[in-house]
Amino acid sequence: MSAFEETQALLRERADLNARLSLIPYEGTPEIKNVNEQNYLYTRKRIGSRVTSTYVGIYSDELYQLLLRNTREARELRRQIRKLDKHLAELGYQESKLSARVTQNLDFARANMKINIYDQAVLEGVATSFPQTEEIIENGKVNGMNASDVQKILNLKHAWEFVLDPDVIQAKSDYYVLCHIARLVNEGFFTDGGRIRGVPIAIGGSSYLPPLPIESVVKEHIENILQSNIDDIDKSIRLCLYTMKTQIFIDGNKRAAIIYANHYLIAHGQGFLVIPEACVSDFKKLLVEYYEGEDQKRITNFLKTNCWKTF
Repeated sequence: MSAFEETQALLRERADLNARLSLIPYEGTPEIKNVNEQNYLYTRKRIGSRVTSTYVGIYSDELYQLLLRNTREARELRRQIRKLDKHLAELGYQESKLSARVTQNLDFARANMKINIYDQAVLEGVATSFPQTEEIIENGKVNGMNASDVQKILNLKHAWEFVLDPDVIQAKSDYYVLCHIARLVNEGFFTDGGRIRGVPIAIGGSSYLPPLPIESVVKEHIENILQSNIDDIDKSIRLCLYTMKTQIFIDGNKRAAIIYANHYLIAHGQGFLVIPEACVSDFKKLLVEYYEGEDQKRITNFLKTNCWKTF
């Protein structure tokens, strides 16, 4: 592995750790406060020169142990991040500055991340409301939803946090970034959800049977899209549709494809691409037609008109 490849791998790993850190709902040292003979749990955290105390809930042994586990996990993640920072420094890596346009695009995407995750969850058939999705994103759990759907939403948050990391957004939108995104959206469902599919699959509601993908062919096709002389939005949509139709991974292809397309689009300061809840039905119909041989112009125009958000 060359120094450049090693640096890119370390940056992806660091972004992944930072995304995991952001998923910890209650970060800080747990403390117990007694008010009117009732114990309450808080987390204490130093931010700069100030120490803040955040209310968590009424004391219980279960909640207290959760806070302790969160503290240990956050400490370990930060230790690993420091280790990676040291390794990157040894390789001579220096942080590069993002353009103002890309920085604005990152802020635009972060400001809309909750609704984007909700829309993606709806596209996947997750039975959720926006308030439930918001609760899961902020606190890691919610009542009234099954564990599988909660995990899918947490995985979407993890993947979005990964691509919105300043280091990752500077990386090339290549096959390896796509595989890492797929691993994140499939976490908890498959041992290696970012590995290229090696078994045949069928697509519900369509007669299309995607052939087994070949890694070298997939890499070449992605590279051809990236090198094509078309607008950034068209490249982003082609990356998205190719990933979906090829069914590169055993599951999570639509989720991975959309986030992957956004990695390219945001890196070029061109907004973001997400299928809104109101457009899901029409999009699925067009997607099936595209799978079964319809020219991609119809679905491309639909995505550009209804799903591309700019600032």
